[in-house]
Amino acid sequence: MSTDGVVRSLVPARMDRLPWAPFHTRLVIALGVAWVLDGLEITIASNVGAFLQRPDTLGFTSTQVGLAATVYLIGEVAGALYFGWLSDRLGRRRLFILTLGVYLVASGLTALSWDLWSFLLLRFVAGAGIGGEYAAVNSAIDEMIPSHYRGRVDLAVNGTYWLGSLLATTVTFLLLHPGGPLDPDWAWRLGFVVGPVIGLAIWRLRRHLPESPRWLMTHGREEEAEQVVGRIEREVEREDRVTLEPVPQEQALEVVPEHHAPLSQVARTLFRTYPERSVLSATLMICQSFLYNAIFFTYALVLTHFYGVPAGSVPQYMFAFAAGNLLGPLLLGKLFDTVGRRQMISATYIASGLLLAVTGWLFKEGALTAVTQTVLWSVIFFIASAAASSAYLTVSEIFPIELRAQAIALFFALGQVAGAFGPTVFASLIGDQSRPDPTRLFYGYCFGAGMMILAGLVEIVFGVKAERTPLEHIAAPLTTRRAPT
Repeated sequence: MSTDGVVRSLVPARMDRLPWAPFHTRLVIALGVAWVLDGLEITIASNVGAFLQRPDTLGFTSTQVGLAATVYLIGEVAGALYFGWLSDRLGRRRLFILTLGVYLVASGLTALSWDLWSFLLLRFVAGAGIGGEYAAVNSAIDEMIPSHYRGRVDLAVNGTYWLGSLLATTVTFLLLHPGGPLDPDWAWRLGFVVGPVIGLAIWRLRRHLPESPRWLMTHGREEEAEQVVGRIEREVEREDRVTLEPVPQEQALEVVPEHHAPLSQVARTLFRTYPERSVLSATLMICQSFLYNAIFFTYALVLTHFYGVPAGSVPQYMFAFAAGNLLGPLLLGKLFDTVGRRQMISATYIASGLLLAVTGWLFKEGALTAVTQTVLWSVIFFIASAAASSAYLTVSEIFPIELRAQAIALFFALGQVAGAFGPTVFASLIGDQSRPDPTRLFYGYCFGAGMMILAGLVEIVFGVKAERTPLEHIAAPLTTRRAPT
């Protein structure tokens, strides 16, 4: 209902009171593929890194392999910032369709790379598509999932990055296994076609998703928002065979719609209205991103250079590592909604940091093998994966809706800028295969562990109680006239 430019709406309350339904499952599948694709892209690039150094392929050096990973991450930064800005202006739906298309084209063309520069260019564009996905998709999921399920769903969706990693590991193992039927220069190229095939399969499902009703409401399209919520409610009642109770009028939200928040207002909101939340978001994103990118992009190099694992056998070890990362958010996610955000986020960051420091010391002392190294890292990243996923959850729910995608994009970008240097730095610490130095790499592990512990301490100080709470209670829209009770 609109009076004198003020919109009085029950849209947020109606969305949050919904039970879990097949609609939400389809939403998660269609949008969650963004993380599957990113995990697939990064894992394939990591697994084929050793193959790209062969003289019968592209002949890269270790540093160039790390550089390619860095360029992909920088592409994610550029894509997140640009497409995140568009998402807050044009809507979530338009952007999560556009960004998927950008990724599909660039990743498919990566298979045709003929030298370092063509490979880097296409990796940059593919990264831009995935970066844009993070901003638009995270916003849409948080705004359309009922508040009681938001934490576990966000963690599970972000954790599906590792489902993509497992898929990529299986594919690259089949393609690159020693004695396989394919020529190495063809095998690695086929690996980069897998992602576009998955993206095309999900395209139709994504096209049938509605726009976020919350976004429509705050952008002067209240009637359309009501229609979307009405369709969702009828669908839930039909598929779940339930009758939804009316929402009390005192839960209505009153806003004055705006088409978009100017960048100056975005800056004021982030750094003057919510400075503690901005510090928290930046810290969580930067620390987890540096650790993950540094270790994951160079894992294959550690296995081949320090433990003598043949390049074609690397995917076997990556499979166990990815499985631990996938299970962490899935099994621990519910606790973020029940035990609480601050308790679980701080605990997972600090615990993973401490365990990494101990494992790094064992590595330096030569007490590990390829198998025990993988087992220990699988345990560490079972915990660290939940921590990393919670960083995205935090950023996506603690800022007002008018700048949600831009906030996600900004802090994702900060994290990726820091993380983008991780692969290059760690690849340099590894050095040449003829002279690998575990002591230098141990110092890198200690630095990453310290960052995770620091992030956990910041969460204890600045963490926000957001579990099972409507988004509008966590951070009221910028144009709110009266918040719901």
